[in-house]
Order: sequence, then C-alpha cells, then structure tokens
Amino acid sequence: MESAHYFSASPAGPFTRKPLTVELAGATRTLQTSAGIFSPDGIDKGTAVLLDEVPAPSPTGNLLDIGCGWGPIALTLALRAPHAKVYAVDVNERCITLTNENASLLGLGNVAASTPDAVDPDLRFDTIWSNPPIRIGKDELHSLLTLWLPRLAPGGSAWLVVQKNLGSDSLQRWLSAELDASFTVTRESTAKSFRILRVRKASH
Repeated sequence: MESAHYFSASPAGPFTRKPLTVELAGATRTLQTSAGIFSPDGIDKGTAVLLDEVPAPSPTGNLLDIGCGWGPIALTLALRAPHAKVYAVDVNERCITLTNENASLLGLGNVAASTPDAVDPDLRFDTIWSNPPIRIGKDELHSLLTLWLPRLAPGGSAWLVVQKNLGSDSLQRWLSAELDASFTVTRESTAKSFRILRVRKASH
C-alpha cells in the first residue's frame, strides 16, 4: 500500500530533496520536499480544508502540529503567529528534517520539529492543528490523540480535519466519550467531504 511507507521512522529509498512551490498564509513559498513522506507533491485536500476553514491560532504561547509531513500546517501556524512557539511532531525522520529546513528557508525561528517523545511532557498547548493520520488504524490513532489532546492548555482548542468516509462522525463520538468533562467536542464545519472537529479545554 502506497500510504504505508510514510508512517515508518526511516522510509525506504534515497532522501533526495526537490523544490516545492506552494501557497501558505497568503503568499507563494518555495520549499523542499522528498519522496517517502505524506503528500510530497503539495498540500493535500484535507490540510487545505483545515488551513482554509480554521480561525487564526493563538497569537502567543505554544502551538502544535500533530503529524507534520513537510510542514504546511506548522509553517502556517508560525507565519500567522510569529510570537508563538510552534512544535511539530512526526515519526518520520524525513518529515522532521524537512519541516525544520523549510522553517529555516522561510526565516522562521519559532518552529521546532521533532519526534513526539522529544517534546517536554509538561508542555501545554494553546492551539493544536492536525490532519491526523487516520490510515494508521483506529488503535494507533486513538493512542495518538489521547497522547496530545489532554495537553491542551485551559481555554485552548484543537482543530482536526477528518474525511467523512474515513470515520469523522465515529471519531467525534469516541473523543466525546474518551476525554474528561473539561473537554467539549464539536463539529465546526463540513467542506469538500471533510469535517472540521474542534476539541476545547475549559478555561477553569
């Protein structure tokens, strides 16, 4: 299956960078990509919906991109919130390298991409954006979300984009049942067969 290889820490095949020109945060950006990662040729449909539909991130504090790929979400967070610290996590070493390199290409000093276990477990996040890797399987996905969503800061929000036919409604129900009473889970919008789910942490 083509999509399986980008979930491995060290993808097969050579790590050969190639140029990528995309629109991020309202301007054309020239970045780098490679084979062996998610959506190497541009911004995938789900991520595009997320970036179009979700309101501006917290202007300060800690922001998080779960499953960063070559960096479209993390870079957009950093461009739109230059005074915030943006954390980007992925299991794929190429994704981590590319996201850090692409942040450097854009002159963004507020991005840190790493493996999940390299992030301080005591950190709390004011905004989380993610196009979560649904295809890793339900158990893995649930583990991923229960690792990060409880780390929302009081008053913080996580925004997730999920394709309807890949179980967005069942995921919404599961999150509502799984997270404690300080969280609320809502469906914020639907666009192009994708749903935007919002997970909010109470202020107090």
